[in-house]
Amino acid sequence: MGEVPPEKLPNFPFTTRKVGVFVNQTTDEICQAAANYGLQLLQLHGSESPEFCRCVGEKTGLPVIKAFSVGDAFDFSQLTPYEKVVSYFIFDTQGKNHGGNGVTFNWELLKNYPSHKPFFLSGGIGMVQAREIANLDLPLLHAIDVNSRFEIAPGIKDIEQLRQFKAAVGL
Repeated sequence: MGEVPPEKLPNFPFTTRKVGVFVNQTTDEICQAAANYGLQLLQLHGSESPEFCRCVGEKTGLPVIKAFSVGDAFDFSQLTPYEKVVSYFIFDTQGKNHGGNGVTFNWELLKNYPSHKPFFLSGGIGMVQAREIANLDLPLLHAIDVNSRFEIAPGIKDIEQLRQFKAAVGL
């Protein structure tokens, strides 16, 4: 029997990039998902090694975003082995889950960010954090990963609320 084709993703505007989020999956699983769904970025949220990140990026030809969990403190030296093998970092709140914990971390820690690589900010970001984000002085902040507080149904974002958030943070 042939493989069942994957469920098709809805059509997105040209400006929307499809990001696959993976936690400790195999290279083959990630490559297959990237091909099946036409992904444009890969976000790795598990314990993936620098070599694994390099391999997945080379095999798919896609930019890799490597997630790091931030608690009360963060050792930025752990980024060094990933510098040459990923396109972006994403900083999320340390919690019991690999993402999806719904709380923020102390973003002031990112003022000590030593890299020249752009990064994403994640972790419990809703509308109430917009003003604080707008006042951050983080020149390499590339993107903001918003959470389910912007959803009208699971996986369906409230576009008007996202527009308001975007305006509030000055994007």
